[in-house]
Order: sequence, then C-alpha cells, then structure tokens
Amino acid sequence: MATSRLNRPGRRAASRPAGADMPAKAPRRPARRSQEGRLHQGKYGSENASVTQETRLAAGLGWFGIGLGLAELLVPRRLARTIGVPSEHHRFIRAMGVREIASGLGILLSPSAPAAVWARVAGDVLDLTCLGAAFTSRRSNRGRLMTTVAAVAGATAVDVLCAQQLTRGVRTRQRATPTVVTLTINRSREDLYESWRDVTNLPRWMKHLRSVEVRGDRRSHWVASGPAGSTVEWDAEITEDRPNELIAWRSIEGSALDHSGVVRFEPAPGNRGTMITVEMRYAPPAGTLGSAVAAWFGEDPPQSIKMDLRRFKQVMETGEVLTTEGQPAGRAESVSRKYDSAARR
Repeated sequence: MATSRLNRPGRRAASRPAGADMPAKAPRRPARRSQEGRLHQGKYGSENASVTQETRLAAGLGWFGIGLGLAELLVPRRLARTIGVPSEHHRFIRAMGVREIASGLGILLSPSAPAAVWARVAGDVLDLTCLGAAFTSRRSNRGRLMTTVAAVAGATAVDVLCAQQLTRGVRTRQRATPTVVTLTINRSREDLYESWRDVTNLPRWMKHLRSVEVRGDRRSHWVASGPAGSTVEWDAEITEDRPNELIAWRSIEGSALDHSGVVRFEPAPGNRGTMITVEMRYAPPAGTLGSAVAAWFGEDPPQSIKMDLRRFKQVMETGEVLTTEGQPAGRAESVSRKYDSAARR
C-alpha cells in the first residue's frame, strides 16, 4: 500500500497536535532575592534612570547656551545696555553669541560627553574675564555689571558641577552614588574573608574611616571623616554573610548616611589568589551636590574606595601600607591570625 504523503519519513503528520511528544518544561525556579541581588540588579536600577540626572542637566545647559547665543547674535546692542557695557562692543558680543551657539549644539549632540561641558566652562571663564575688564571703562554701568558678574558666576558653578559629574562617571539614582571596584589579591579567600568580616579591622586600610564599633552579632557603629575636618556617623548591619564568599551590609534606617555595600571573594584565574569585588552605594546628606563639594575638598568617595582597596591588598600581601611621604612605613598590625603565623615563618 502506498505511504500517505502526510506520513512519509521526514514530514510531520498534520493530525499531530502541537507540542505532542515534546518534553514538558521544567518549572522555573524562583529568583533568589538576596541583598546582593537587590544591590546589583540592573546596575543599581534602570540604566536610563541613573544616566538622565547628568544628561538632562547637560541638555538644559545646551539649550540655555543656544538661547543666550541667539540673543547676543540678534540684539547685541540692547544686550550690551542690559548688562552694563558700552554698546560699541556689539561686534564682540556677536562673536560671543556664535561661541555660545556652537557650545550649546556640541552639548546637545552628545549630552553625556564631558568635553563639551568643559568647553562651556572655558567660555564662562572668558566671559568673566571680559566682564572684569569692562569695569575699567568709565562708560560702564557698574551696578548692572555687578549683577551680570554674579549671574555668570552662578552659571559657571552649575557648569563645573555638571562637567565634574560627567567626567567622574558618577551616575545618581534617588540621590545614591554607586561605586564598583575589583582587584586581585594574592591571598586565599579564607584570609581575606576573615579580615573583612571583623569590621573593626576596616579602619586599618580605609583612610577616611576613623572607627567601627561592634554593637551586636551583625550591628556596628561607623565613624568616618568628612570634608574640612567634619565627621559622619551611622549604624550599619550585616544583611547577608556567606563564609569565604560574600558579605553584604547596609546602614540602619534613619542613619545620617544612606549606605549599603557588598564585597565578594572569588578565586582568581590561574591560581593567582582571590579576586575581590567591592560594590558600594551611598547618598551623602547633601545628595549629588554634597558629592561634588566633597570632591573639591579632596574627598572623592569613588577614588577613596579604590585607594582603600589597594591599601587592603598591600596589607594582606606585604603586611604594610607602602608610602611615598619620605618616611619608612611602619609594619602594619596583622589583620588575621592566619597571616600572623605566615608572617612569622
């Protein structure tokens, strides 16, 4: 008997129901919602939400520059009288307008690029210099000039703040600044975990951390140095603890500093020790502006964390923090009993 076309080898029978003879899908395992997962999810939230803080500000500066440039280009004489300079400088004001428009377009074409915003800062400095020179003219209106200088100085401060944020790559979400640092240390995971788990050891390699006082199995009180000699204190708790793998912590609700972090210990490739990754999220009391002010005082938290982790590497590998201040570094106190025994050998 002839074989039916529908039952020939290599063809699926038309009567076969969809999905028949197919293995049933395994039930999906529920996602693990740990402190690490919450902190690492989507790089601290939606990428778009974290980036638009700086890019929106940059775009606003770009549109402001274009508007100001058009005014300088179209009505330079009237603008000269408004700001308090002699009207015969209208050609120079037109040239400044062209620069403002070019700067604004450059920012709008790439609002996340810091170079365009820094170019605007350079233009602000030029404007302030020209306004300062205008004070030497007897025909200038000094009262209006003072008001103009104050306005330009304020705009310059905003431009500098935006340029610094873009340069540092600081992304903010709900006033929180994330920092991720990874470093390979030639020590075992057990040694590094033991040293980090005893939170009273942290001030030994964290330069701006003054003290950590244990107040329970998982709670502690932290005191850190702030800008201009100030201090910041907060209480923290360990939210997740996997021996030799992970430690997660966060500040207690209502603390002066909104702070959380995760440190992970993973074997480094090629048996080169341990790869340690520190992820921290913090929100200073003054938000993004507080971060910028701290940076101007030399207290840039992301850079400080990087340097702290390098000091931790030096302590764990050599037993001391290397210094370039002209004085020999004293032998640092060992941070684990295992390291003590190894150092004596």
